[in-house]
Amino acid sequence: MAFKSLLLISSLLHYAVSQNLPPGVNPPLAQSCGPSSSNVVCVNRYASVMPYHFYRKPSEGTNDIPFAKTHVPNDTSFSLVGRANFLVFDQQRALEILGSSPTYDKVFNVSEAVHEAPVYVPSLNKLFLSNLAPPAGVLKPQLVIDLNSDPPTLSEFFSDPPVYAPNGGTFHDGLIYWGASGGNTSIGGIEQRPGIQTLDPHTNKTKVLLNNYFGFYFNTVDDLFVDKTGAIWFTDPQYSWFNRLVDTPPQLRSASYRFDPKTGVVQVVDDTIVQPNGIAMDPECKHIYISETGAETGSIVAGGPPGSPFNQTGLRAVYKYDLTDGGTHIANKRPIWYAQDWVPDGLKVAANGYIVTGTGYGVDVLDPYGVLIVRIQTDFVVQNMAWVGDDLTEMWLTGQGGLARVRWNLKGQDLASSSS
Repeated sequence: MAFKSLLLISSLLHYAVSQNLPPGVNPPLAQSCGPSSSNVVCVNRYASVMPYHFYRKPSEGTNDIPFAKTHVPNDTSFSLVGRANFLVFDQQRALEILGSSPTYDKVFNVSEAVHEAPVYVPSLNKLFLSNLAPPAGVLKPQLVIDLNSDPPTLSEFFSDPPVYAPNGGTFHDGLIYWGASGGNTSIGGIEQRPGIQTLDPHTNKTKVLLNNYFGFYFNTVDDLFVDKTGAIWFTDPQYSWFNRLVDTPPQLRSASYRFDPKTGVVQVVDDTIVQPNGIAMDPECKHIYISETGAETGSIVAGGPPGSPFNQTGLRAVYKYDLTDGGTHIANKRPIWYAQDWVPDGLKVAANGYIVTGTGYGVDVLDPYGVLIVRIQTDFVVQNMAWVGDDLTEMWLTGQGGLARVRWNLKGQDLASSSS
């Protein structure tokens, strides 16, 4: 054993000298690891000490330069990072998540429009999602992936009545719950405002549950979930105005809310986040997670410039809260994750409590304390994700330019069973 250790130390020292690495560096920074079914690369010790001169370029325009494109000329192993499907940081827990034969497949190439609100309907074995394609103010068909076919098929549909710009979605009690983010005096001949609507996937009928806060229009009902009491928790940032999916500037501060459809009561639960985005609850119903995408913020002034430019030093964190007041409010806000790439957009919590969030060209998987375990890397910006299938170990990623499928051992929460 001692002889083998000496050989290992000798080989590492030889590697360090050959790469001209300064003291303190633990070479190699990256190496192939894990199952051969997919391209898995382990980042050793989170690459916490890199050889000089390394450099990660600042953001360019609206995009962040990803971690994988960090220039590390004095450790050639780092080039493996950009080619990986799965980027492992915590090897023991990540390999448990990945299982014996993980796979990543980009199944559909779609437009560069935002594709959001993926909702799996078990009784149909179909995945419903939205298509927020330009131009704004025009009613667009939504999309559905039929998982009964091999390979799956992608088609368009309009609900009755149509829903303008669903941006977040979940499944509860046999219905799809959509956060409708768009608002206009005439969309397909009818007026719609941001709010919450349900879609019966068997009849294709929709129903409005919420469309105002004491007469004010919501900004952008962005993401939502339904808790075990039937209350709907949702975020309301201002992106619909930035993207001109609404015809009026914001009337309300960005905030997150709890809505009880049984009584109609809407309660603000947090108004401290610049642009609240994803929202999710842990399986034990003790904690709420909300993602902050304030690094992408635009002008709320009427007549101001559209769009939400990216600010690299802006807020882009995932916050954790404790449920209080009998499960009706949240407290003890603390940041647990600072997005390594772009901003943390869609947010889900797995059955084991791990947090999954779409961040730029990929998806980060964190433990409940915000420790990065593994990253799925994609060639398209991921906005959201949903688990599908009988055992809920298949996940679909939706975003700009692609719809992809991941098969691994990380299981999702059973929304059908929890809503029965």
